[in-house]
Amino acid sequence: MERCTWATDTTEEMQAYHDDEWGRPVHEEQQLFELLTLESMQAGLSWAIILNKRETLRAAYDAFDYRKIARYDEEKILALLANPGVIRH
Repeated sequence: MERCTWATDTTEEMQAYHDDEWGRPVHEEQQLFELLTLESMQAGLSWAIILNKRETLRAAYDAFDYRKIARYDEEKILALLANPGVIRH
């Protein structure tokens, strides 16, 4: 597979992202919400940081289930803010 310049001299994780996800259409709502959330969290950070934290973020945010997230109460929000694995801008 020919890789984009940004994915040639980088980590295996970034190369896997390029090879398996980058540029592929996404139609499933929950996956779209995950990508939107990750892109929002990426502001000012490298995409490598986001990929490194992806599994931690999935666990913290109930696999990016937007129906569950919409029902988060104050206790859950405070727990997220206290979670060192969560990105807080």
